[in-house]
Amino acid sequence: MSNSNRDSHYDIAIAGGGMIGTCLALALAPLGLRIAVVEAVARKASRQPSFDDRSTALSRSTQRMFEAMGLWNEIVAASTPIRSIHVSDRGRFGFSHIDAEEQGVEALGYVVINRVLGSVLQSALQTLNGVDVICPARIVDLELAPEEARAGVEPGNGERLNLRCKLLVAADGANSSVREMMGISVQKREYGQRAVIGNLLSENKLNNRAFERFTPQGPLAVLPVADGRAGFVWAVSEHDAQRVLALDDETFLRELQEEFGYRLGAFSHAGKRASYPLALSKALRLTATRSVLIGNAAHGLHPVSAQGFNLGMRDVAALCDCIADSLADSDGIDPGDEELLQRYANWRRSDQNKLVRFTDGLVRLFGSRRRPFRTLRNLGMLGFDLIPGVRSEFAKHTMGLAGKLPRLSRGVPLR
Repeated sequence: MSNSNRDSHYDIAIAGGGMIGTCLALALAPLGLRIAVVEAVARKASRQPSFDDRSTALSRSTQRMFEAMGLWNEIVAASTPIRSIHVSDRGRFGFSHIDAEEQGVEALGYVVINRVLGSVLQSALQTLNGVDVICPARIVDLELAPEEARAGVEPGNGERLNLRCKLLVAADGANSSVREMMGISVQKREYGQRAVIGNLLSENKLNNRAFERFTPQGPLAVLPVADGRAGFVWAVSEHDAQRVLALDDETFLRELQEEFGYRLGAFSHAGKRASYPLALSKALRLTATRSVLIGNAAHGLHPVSAQGFNLGMRDVAALCDCIADSLADSDGIDPGDEELLQRYANWRRSDQNKLVRFTDGLVRLFGSRRRPFRTLRNLGMLGFDLIPGVRSEFAKHTMGLAGKLPRLSRGVPLR
């Protein structure tokens, strides 16, 4: 950008170039729209949270989306399939499980390192015509008018870009500044926990099994990742997180082992650990004039059951469906039409509310030490395996296949 203050016009501007924002730009590519992606943090910066060494579990519906977008072959080559999920409650007998063969699929989902997934997405983004990536830059002010959205963008070098678009999409995360500029409030509740994440080696192979272990401190997930290692996400209490992070590897592995047990044998060779705070957030509405929320800007979930990214991807698929249908039914191009945005909001509200209740309910149920809740947990574990249809219905929701699915979530290209 050579001029100190200039205008640029787009059909759609996406605030946030993390995984969700990038996926939206890629998914919209077949529609021939002019798109801008504004991202505050440089792709290779150490503080870029979307493309770090954390692992992401991709659901069946997300797999179908990447297939429809022509990206799955690259992604699956670097992913590890999950063929069974083992759920247990520390201090209680018994467990529950979901099996891919029983559900008639080759895998319940796949685990991929964010850095690897990000590399595939960014490489694909660079090949697109009609998509401008403005990075590093941030939106500093916003005006939402009936005919267009106007955003002031600063790249940090003293220049300013006046960005005009027919639709502004906020995909800038749970602490979205653009959401605030849109005038949308959010309900937020801190869980008093931090997720400690990392990877390790287990004595016994995971054999494509994922584990969800509910402990007194919080849920502990162990996932199969590349090179035979196991990724873990351990929710610990906020006041204990710094102590856990400061432990030497031997002591940390011993405490983690005590919580998880020896189903996978002894743990060893812990990798670098990191943590982030856990909270539930939910936007009070999904749209404003000429603007819309997707991903964590709309909903922030507890990582239990690994639903956050996949829920955001269904936001992407539904928004793409609404835009594609509108373009097919109209002579003009107006992705920010009020009726279109209302269709999106109506479509997504049920799925988002359901996942918020589900993940929050799990945290509350398994985090309580009260006797009625302990009894309910025991009955739930028993009923999960014994009552016909319960496991299949749960698996369908876990794989993102419940309810009305957009075409991308069914593996159908937009065009």
